[in-house]
Amino acid sequence: MKIAIIGYGNMGKELESLANERGHEIVAIIDKEGFSESSKENLKKAHVAIEFSTPETAFDNYLQCFDLGIPVVSGSTGWLARMDEVKEICVAKGAGFFYASNFSLGVNLFFEVNRKLARLISTFPNYQIAMEEIHHIHKKDAPSGTAISLANDIISENKNKTGWVCNTTAKENEIAIVARRIDNVPGIHTITYDSPVDCIEISHRAKNRKGFAMGAILAAEFMKGKKGIFGMKDLLEI
Repeated sequence: MKIAIIGYGNMGKELESLANERGHEIVAIIDKEGFSESSKENLKKAHVAIEFSTPETAFDNYLQCFDLGIPVVSGSTGWLARMDEVKEICVAKGAGFFYASNFSLGVNLFFEVNRKLARLISTFPNYQIAMEEIHHIHKKDAPSGTAISLANDIISENKNKTGWVCNTTAKENEIAIVARRIDNVPGIHTITYDSPVDCIEISHRAKNRKGFAMGAILAAEFMKGKKGIFGMKDLLEI
């Protein structure tokens, strides 16, 4: 399969390495310089583009791929306020878009555990819910896309919570998220359900970026030739 990589930071380099290991061909690498005429020509050769860029560039990157008819697999965060717009444009152009706030298999299993626990605890309002996420110092957005997904899943399952706040005091109906940026931490997410008599805590700790990259490569293989909107539930058949 021919793959284009958009965004060539640490994740982009990990994607390149894993794609080569799996016998795929990298036909284009587009980084901070953006789209030139030559890079667009190379992009046209790709069966799928994998996009891990920045909150400022992700939206335009998607449009470039949609215009060329290239399915996009993206893990960029910080732009999600425009998700409905991206989906609308994707469908209108007959393109393909696969988005995940986190491509790790373990994290997606963690999402399922979190939803189940939030549902069970919803009938016990004495539990206060809080979250901490820790990432490397180069991550620009806070809270992480994964933390937002976890919080939104709790809100959807627990009638006692209607919103979340980050790095500020939470009201009783809000989930307090603490976002920390430390060294080169790939990602740690911890959710605490605390009551006056006990505390339940679930946590996911990434050891490196390889798990994220492998999930994105599997998503790219899944997206070859597809049109429409997809996510990890489709890939993992959850």
